Amino acid sequence: MAFKGWPAAAIEFYEGLEADNSKVYWQAHKADYERLVLAPMEALLAEVAGEFGDGKIFRPYRDTRFSADKSPYKTGIGATLSVRGYIHFDADGLSVGSGYYMPAADQLERFRAAVDNDRTGTELVGLVADAVAEDLEVTAHETLKSAPRGYPKDHPRIDLLRGKGLIVWKHWTPAPWLGTAKAKQRVLDVLRAAGPINAWLDANVGPSTLPERTR
Repeated sequence: MAFKGWPAAAIEFYEGLEADNSKVYWQAHKADYERLVLAPMEALLAEVAGEFGDGKIFRPYRDTRFSADKSPYKTGIGATLSVRGYIHFDADGLSVGSGYYMPAADQLERFRAAVDNDRTGTELVGLVADAVAEDLEVTAHETLKSAPRGYPKDHPRIDLLRGKGLIVWKHWTPAPWLGTAKAKQRVLDVLRAAGPINAWLDANVGPSTLPERTR
């Protein structure tokens, strides 16, 4: 199956699920999810795999064991790419991200040291400016309210130091192109534009060396 985008009916499916997040609704519309939502994501992942690696789609079921919110189903579909990428579709549209989303403690330490360094930190500032000029957001999954311990509050790159990681991000609200193959090019544009920042992260941060259970 070739990727042809997500039709308007896929958005309507999630609008319905947001209004009625129940097993009754899910069972009645599961075939719609598989045809309108899941199948396009599978097709997209297959088409970008040659450049960005294998994709993994998250299950549609929420883990409610430790959550006060007991609604059983996720109101969006998300997938990761093995060469550092994330794609998300829901009733609000399409989002694409790439970077170091939740770095381990040793990665975060190296990231902050590289941001603090005048040479590598200034280089990153330039890369971030380039991404922003392309109408991309450069952010982190979590941001400290103040400077991390050991760094001054008036550091020239304090905004980067406060971030617990670094990601390039783009969100689009629903539009006619979302229901066409043109959506793939939008995804590729973001993933490719994130390349210079990812190269900086790989060179200055790299993978974690901590045992997985301690990260």
